[in-house]
Amino acid sequence: MCARVLVAEDDEKQAEVLRLYLESEGHTVVLAPDGRAALDEARRDRPDLLVLDVMMPNVDGLDVCRILRQESDVAVLMLTARATEDDLLLGLDLGADDYLTKPYSPRELMARVRTLLRRTAGRREPPDTALRAGSLRLDPVRHEVSVDGRPVDTTPGEFQLLETLIRQPGRVFTRRQLLELTRGDDRFVSTRIIDVHVLNLRKKIEPDPQKPVHLRTVFGVGYKLTAEDGA
Repeated sequence: MCARVLVAEDDEKQAEVLRLYLESEGHTVVLAPDGRAALDEARRDRPDLLVLDVMMPNVDGLDVCRILRQESDVAVLMLTARATEDDLLLGLDLGADDYLTKPYSPRELMARVRTLLRRTAGRREPPDTALRAGSLRLDPVRHEVSVDGRPVDTTPGEFQLLETLIRQPGRVFTRRQLLELTRGDDRFVSTRIIDVHVLNLRKKIEPDPQKPVHLRTVFGVGYKLTAEDGA
């Protein structure tokens, strides 16, 4: 399970050791030398896991954990030389997912990392699978369509037609090609169904269905989806 890992550790040598071990297991690693840098990097890159030293300059690890927990669900593994029960409970109360006291072995830390990533896998954002053409966005995995961020409801047939077009924006498809790509070798279905889907889609995705800017007619040939709005 490869992940994006942010290591917030002001001890440069220790940070490099952590980087080597994490990268050896396929993780992408970014180092932050202090709490302020950790906050900035976490907000910019949205890591899957934050390995966070408690004692750091500028902003300490406890404050970093408290602030980030209000903003995201990033998994947090805290590292500290403090070993009292009160310190442990404070870190967990602030939202840390796990706690490891110094000194620790890198092998133990990696075992904790693997366990934590498995446990928090549901928090990790799935990759963006959306297809785009101008302001039109279609996600085949989530089965979502939007225009300018506005959700659009489509029937299964409309969605399949739009997906076919958006995968090759600018290409002109004949009605027969679109029918074969969306319905297969169904000879009992007329190409007129493509015209019906196009008509309904224009009502849903076009600013003015009478003057389409997304789903264009190429007279005498068929239809295309423009790559740019108004192109």
